[in-house]
Amino acid sequence: MSKRKRTWLVVLGLVLAGANLRMPITMMPPLLPNLKAEIGLPTSLAGLLTTIPLLAFALASPLMGRFGARHGSEKVLVMALVILSLGSYLRIIPSVWALFIGTAALGIGIAGGNVLLPAVIKERFPKSIAGKTTLYTTAQVLVASLGTATSGIIAAHIGIKGSMGLFALLGPIALVAWLVIWLSGPSRKPAVETKADARPLVDRTPWRSPLAWVILAYFGMQSMLYYSLLTWLPSIWQAAGFSAMVAGNLATLFQLSGMPLTMTVPLIAERKHGLAIVNGIAGGGFALGILGILVPGANLPINVISAVCMGLATAASFSICIVFFQKRTTSAADTARLSGMAQSGGYLFAAIGPVALGALNGLLHTWTPIVVLVLVVIFVMFTAGLVIIRHRNIYENL
Repeated sequence: MSKRKRTWLVVLGLVLAGANLRMPITMMPPLLPNLKAEIGLPTSLAGLLTTIPLLAFALASPLMGRFGARHGSEKVLVMALVILSLGSYLRIIPSVWALFIGTAALGIGIAGGNVLLPAVIKERFPKSIAGKTTLYTTAQVLVASLGTATSGIIAAHIGIKGSMGLFALLGPIALVAWLVIWLSGPSRKPAVETKADARPLVDRTPWRSPLAWVILAYFGMQSMLYYSLLTWLPSIWQAAGFSAMVAGNLATLFQLSGMPLTMTVPLIAERKHGLAIVNGIAGGGFALGILGILVPGANLPINVISAVCMGLATAASFSICIVFFQKRTTSAADTARLSGMAQSGGYLFAAIGPVALGALNGLLHTWTPIVVLVLVVIFVMFTAGLVIIRHRNIYENL
């Protein structure tokens, strides 16, 4: 295979892998009524279909980072896609246990993609990191939104098994692409080079780096904000007086409005003061959106603006995390380690956030103090972003 063809195949592989990183989760909420009817899924357990993948992300992410640094990111990515594909089809079996076990396997597979794709890009495309990162993050957000919008409609025409099976095809397709890439030969073996004044890179761990912990905190807070808002915004809007349909439309707008920034943040980050601009968009967008929610009454224009602001902030904060993984490390192996560490802690935040906010609402019977608490989290996240931007490398002070 020529170098040019191989490059295009890797680009296609990035897009296909990215398409699998959120869609298996976001496609499920519209299918819940069907699952309850067909396999007897209890309402009390339905929330686990979101919580289980997040916990799998938290547990599997550091392992994926460690395995990728040791055995090569592409080899481990292939194995992650195998697990993802098996999980996708396992949960088609009409059984609650198969559904949950398949969902857990999906979470492990997605964790591999989340952690290893930034490392693969840093290794394969060191001179075009921004552009290649844009490709897979855009595919991730776009296909996730399509999954939410169409899975229920497709299930109404071909059944729930047909709908889940159709979307599950994306996993094996990505797997085939990466098998061909891997079997044609890795770009190079994991880096084991040393610096004159440092220990071997393979012996370094981001868990000892204060800056890596700040990056973990930033990733955790943006993850918690995204999944908490995704879970509770419809309820908050309905409590404000909007109908269920309008609240659902506002929630869809929240998910889709970040697309422009998903496509442009990696490019903006390459410019002078670009990281500071993106950090400002993330913090400011979240704050403006949340403040808009605090306005009493069902004011549709204000809440449309709030949904767009929060959607832009979500895209900016997630995309800048990917940039931090790549720009605050010097090798693909270190990128994999840092990505694994940050996503491990970050998705624990994400798993706890929606449950904690729901419990607080049940205790207080109002969303106002919870929204104020979220504003505090936003300010801390913005401050953490400033700290990260001021430093060049997670190991600079070790």
